[in-house]
Amino acid sequence: MKVGRRPESGGRILWAGNYIPEFYLNSSVMAETFNLQNNSLTNDLIRLQPLGIDDFEKLYSIASDPLIWEVHPSKDRYRREVFREFFAGAVDSGSAFLVFDQLSGELIGSSRYYDLKPENSTVAIGYTFLARKYWGGAYNKSLKRLMLDYAFKFVDKVVFHIGAKNYRSQKAIVKLGAVKSKEIDFESEGVLQPHFEYQILKASWLI
Repeated sequence: MKVGRRPESGGRILWAGNYIPEFYLNSSVMAETFNLQNNSLTNDLIRLQPLGIDDFEKLYSIASDPLIWEVHPSKDRYRREVFREFFAGAVDSGSAFLVFDQLSGELIGSSRYYDLKPENSTVAIGYTFLARKYWGGAYNKSLKRLMLDYAFKFVDKVVFHIGAKNYRSQKAIVKLGAVKSKEIDFESEGVLQPHFEYQILKASWLI
């Protein structure tokens, strides 16, 4: 059930999977609107563009690489029918992005915000994947920094849910200053999978 109202300024503002209730929009917590699909997020390496229903084929051209998902809990996400379910969830979230190489204009992957909790001043960043040629360099770090810098204009904590065996992503997020906070079962394609939750606090990010 959708509650609250959709802002007229564009982009969906979600709370626990729904539109934010009126009392949050009118509270000091949401004094400034956190647009979860801001269409002007860019830096020297990365440009984000809101994901749309017509973007399936071009994003699947990247996601169809099996090695992208090799250490991911959903190892078969490279299959068209599995990725289609993932893509539908991304579109429905109203908070997912296409990620572009700012220098070449090439589409390189996707990421999104989710689990915005105004009462705890928290949001999550995840569902991120990049084309393999952009691994191990500055692009993933630049993407995370871009999304973190924007998120910390509105919340005090950002969390990340990473598969328990996804050591590559765990190491990358720790290098950004994230701290492991707990172990959880996180739903992926309708199946509960063991994950680690990491967090970065605004107070430490801005030091």
